[in-house]
Amino acid sequence: MTAVIGQPAPDFTLPASNGEMVSLSDFRGQYVILYFYPKDMTPGCTAEACDFRDRYERFNELNAVILGVSTDPVKRHETFVEKYELPFLLLSDEQHQVAELYGVWKKKRNFGKEYMGIERSTFIIAPDGTLVKEWRGVKVKGHVDEALAQVARLASSR
Repeated sequence: MTAVIGQPAPDFTLPASNGEMVSLSDFRGQYVILYFYPKDMTPGCTAEACDFRDRYERFNELNAVILGVSTDPVKRHETFVEKYELPFLLLSDEQHQVAELYGVWKKKRNFGKEYMGIERSTFIIAPDGTLVKEWRGVKVKGHVDEALAQVARLASSR
């Protein structure tokens, strides 16, 4: 199963920054902002996490939870959460199975070198578990505001 708009979002269970195992289905009844990012503590990923942090209360008011996913180990996530006071869970997908499920595990190129990694992407999952919106190849600047506006539109149409 892969992620397809209008279909049930693929469920998964991953270890989280709070030391627990977390499943997507744990959040039924709420909007889920599932965002995939390449690496903790890097400039773009830190900016994106802090943008989500700074708008966390507004997402919360809209009955939305934020889940960040990267291939970093839980220990690194814990450090990232603590350093930047992130109020949401980061999930560790070290074997990139969930990234593959959502089609964000891609061949990348940096300084002429090719490697596999996560393509920065965000998915919105409706309270019933349906995938309703996706952004792939995300540019950080302005993205969180766009995601927030989308959730607000969805929430107001219910």
